[in-house]
Amino acid sequence: MASASPNLPGLRGRMLEQAIEAGDLAAARSAAGLLWQAGDRRFDAQLVLIVDAMRRSDWKAAQAYVAGRAASTGGDAVARLVGPPLASWIALGAREKMPERHLLDAGGRAAPQPAFQLEAALVQLAGRRPADAVALADKVTLTDRTSQLVAMRVAAALDKAGEGAAAKRLRGRIALAAGEREDPLLLLPDQDVASARAGVAHWFALLADGFARTPNSNPKVPLLFARVAFWLDGADWQARSALVEALDRNDRKADALNLLQDASLPAVLAMRQAELLADTGKVPEALALAEKAAAGEAPGRGLLVRYADVARRSNDASAAERAYARLERDLGDNEFDRALHGNILIARAELLLQAGDWDAAEPLLAKAVALRPNDPAILNFVGYSSIERRRNVDAAFAQIEAAWAQDPQNAAITDSLGWAYFLTGRAGEAVPLLEKAQAGDPGNAVIVEHLGDAYWTAGQRYQARYTWRAAALLAEAEMATRIEAKLRDGLTPATTAP
Repeated sequence: MASASPNLPGLRGRMLEQAIEAGDLAAARSAAGLLWQAGDRRFDAQLVLIVDAMRRSDWKAAQAYVAGRAASTGGDAVARLVGPPLASWIALGAREKMPERHLLDAGGRAAPQPAFQLEAALVQLAGRRPADAVALADKVTLTDRTSQLVAMRVAAALDKAGEGAAAKRLRGRIALAAGEREDPLLLLPDQDVASARAGVAHWFALLADGFARTPNSNPKVPLLFARVAFWLDGADWQARSALVEALDRNDRKADALNLLQDASLPAVLAMRQAELLADTGKVPEALALAEKAAAGEAPGRGLLVRYADVARRSNDASAAERAYARLERDLGDNEFDRALHGNILIARAELLLQAGDWDAAEPLLAKAVALRPNDPAILNFVGYSSIERRRNVDAAFAQIEAAWAQDPQNAAITDSLGWAYFLTGRAGEAVPLLEKAQAGDPGNAVIVEHLGDAYWTAGQRYQARYTWRAAALLAEAEMATRIEAKLRDGLTPATTAP
């Protein structure tokens, strides 16, 4: 159809977008070329044509494609992130002198951003100028996540160039800048960036990851950058990770999993594979992979947390308990670890409560409160869990009230307090609280059902039925059956929400 109707408005653009999404470089190159020849110099077409030229080591063509759209993008924020690194790496491929100049001149009279300075050092290392790279890298202050991620690649390249002392200094600054955070990309193995293609791939992968983290961003943007990065260097773990996340955001989970079939996957990507498998319902297989990914000598806190999450999703109580026990052994006594420990205790107790074992759960709940006596989420969970089972009612009520006093805008805590009033025979006081909770989280079926029950008990029968009907639209099987009975017979002890 495309060849029969080459001038159909928008067709070539849609073909290009579909080819990029599917990973078909030949089709993307063809559609991009036709768009370019027709004067439609759109950004995705430009990137595809640049990538194709770089894969063929046609540096003159790559530079021509960069220049072919430069005039129309000079003020564009994305172009400012793409242009200097792209120009420098292409200049390296073309064997120009001082190829890093495009990066170092990007700040105008001011110094360029730290990530650009480190990227320039990476270009110097790829151009076999380690002394210049060491001098540049030593003076850069790591101010943001992107600069830390570029620094990681510079450190690997410094090691390969025989500059181990400089690499060690840089890694020390990465750890200092990262603090307590365990960034998944910082957990990837060291990989050198030794060529122009690898350099552009690594930079585009970082852009893909950054755009994916931007709230309310178009998921097609990170997919474009991740796809072209992978076309340039499929062996780059950052490029693969970025493409996995972009595909998942674009509802192509099977394609994302296909990228994670490599037996030599780093542990952080093996854990991602486990999470995606769990998302597709293959939970036993996911659990086995997660346990293996976390089995290393020092897997890191982040991987242990993710392992525990997969284990919890498996509905295998013993596996979840193993995961939580492993995580607890890794904890210290600082504020962050105490907060995590409290959450682990709650998670372990919740598994026991789901199995109906209050006696085993109660000591864990008490320990969580003792550890975090002012944590509203923990107070709310413990109080609600107790009061819905009619256990320790006075203490539970006090815990929920304390949680609400600290976070009165929290819909879940407001619901807990309203429901506590309802369960203790104070439906009139429950209604305004439950109305507030429902306004804060109108899509929460539990809150809506609670409000309906409170309306009925307070004598507001019309509002009760109207609210139950709204809850029925959100409810799953067991709740839906209960609400159907309430709509038919009114509220009874047997059909009151648990």
